[in-house]
Amino acid sequence: MSHVYVLVEHENGQISPVTQELFTAARALGSVRAVAVGAPGSCDGLVDGLASAGAEKIYCAEVADYDQRLVMPEVEALSALAAADPAPIVVSANSAGNEIVGRLGARLASGILADVVGINADGSAVHSIFGGSVEVLAQAEGDCPLYSLRPGAVDAEASPAKGAGIVEKFSVDGAADNEVRVESFTPAVKGDRPDLLQAKNIVAGGRGVGSAENFAEVIEPLADRLGAAVGATRDAVDDGMYAPAHQIGQTGVTVSPKLYIGVGISGAIQHLVGMQTAEHIIVVNQDADEPFFSVADLGVVGDLHEIAPALTAELQARARS
Repeated sequence: MSHVYVLVEHENGQISPVTQELFTAARALGSVRAVAVGAPGSCDGLVDGLASAGAEKIYCAEVADYDQRLVMPEVEALSALAAADPAPIVVSANSAGNEIVGRLGARLASGILADVVGINADGSAVHSIFGGSVEVLAQAEGDCPLYSLRPGAVDAEASPAKGAGIVEKFSVDGAADNEVRVESFTPAVKGDRPDLLQAKNIVAGGRGVGSAENFAEVIEPLADRLGAAVGATRDAVDDGMYAPAHQIGQTGVTVSPKLYIGVGISGAIQHLVGMQTAEHIIVVNQDADEPFFSVADLGVVGDLHEIAPALTAELQARARS
């Protein structure tokens, strides 16, 4: 049976949820061979989870100076495996993943399909373009076609493999003299709210929220009452109201929660493409003619500065009763 290499996303000894999405999409191309890259020993705690997720074989690429390097360990590990036994490669379409497939394409002389939303058994893949209004089918040439999959585009499905548990470790050489090195690193401080990509509930604000202070006073309390993540439109991010990591849309992240509450958002197509697959969409805006209402399951016309706090208060009162 044919196989496909999937680059494992992991952090602090935990497999990132997007890895299961990669496995699900990659299975169309053959049995999944997971490739976990990290410092020596970092793969040991991932094996059981990867096997349960559906990895037929697990490669642990150990890199002594991993914490001082950027993307090159992954490039070197995947290129070594693919050169010895050519097969398609699937990674996450984040900033690192897209750089990895770019470098691999040059090394392996294979075509790249970046930011795809689906992969087919014949090796073709689906691109969603023009704000999600058009889907395009594309094919990559070469012995090792490369795919970066948009997070949130595929529903993750666990499928434990019959031969799971086969582990092969190998070492990756140290950094080259001309390679960029990390001199210091300060991790981003994570709050108590759910991760935006995996959140079941999201409360998002747009330019209509007005200010960073209003995000803190209006949007965040409602999100916390719902156990939701906080999102923002590009306009809100560009105006400095909220951090870029929370931007949803064509130039941000794609989410697919069960509940999406959009507050003070007009509903431009660039934003809709990042959240239109939400199961339930609620819109709060004082202008009933905004395009966001056309995709809403429930639309509330009124002042968000009155409606959102009132909703928060009602949820709090019900929680007490």
